[in-house]
Amino acid sequence: MTWFLDHVQDVLDLAVQHVYLAGLPLVIGLLLALPLGWLARRYPGLYTPFTAGFGLLYTIPSLALFILLPGILGTRILDRSNVLVAMTVYTVALLVRTVADALGAVPDDVKQAATAMGFTRFRRFFAVELPLAVPVIAAGMRVAAVSNVSIVSVAAVIGIPQLGLLFTDGFARSFYDPIVVGLAACFVLALAFDLVILAVARLLTPWQRAGGAS
Repeated sequence: MTWFLDHVQDVLDLAVQHVYLAGLPLVIGLLLALPLGWLARRYPGLYTPFTAGFGLLYTIPSLALFILLPGILGTRILDRSNVLVAMTVYTVALLVRTVADALGAVPDDVKQAATAMGFTRFRRFFAVELPLAVPVIAAGMRVAAVSNVSIVSVAAVIGIPQLGLLFTDGFARSFYDPIVVGLAACFVLALAFDLVILAVARLLTPWQRAGGAS
């Protein structure tokens, strides 16, 4: 506790970096997964290649990906963009199947009713299908958020500043205080991401709030 109080600002600075490296890929990954998941659901022949193919991306070891990306992107090994791209890849890998299955769970009679009311396919997707898919997508986002918070810490091995540096620093000095603080901070961040996603999902599904109230 004393070590934390003496290094509060340092921990907060690392936490801000951690939020950036874990949070931005979560948003970008969702924006990429939405059209990919829609294509996988719209064209049945693409479902298995998309869900299986993108899912395999998650099996790539994070440290290996962090090291390989500079050669692919032409960036420096210590460039944060390498981590952002890697985390976006992992987020897409987790969310493509989630989005496809969420859209597939929308009842056909609801879609047919929207079409009968004159909704174009584009309007029906954004006004009917996507809102009804929000709870399932939010569940996938919660998993991806916790995963991102965890995996980002591995980037400390190549010197990217974030909470993972507390682990490598503590290990190098055989000093457990920063390791414990780092674990606690990662837990708090994961919980914060989870609560934010739940709040946004609740905001986007007012009919569920009304149903709960009744």
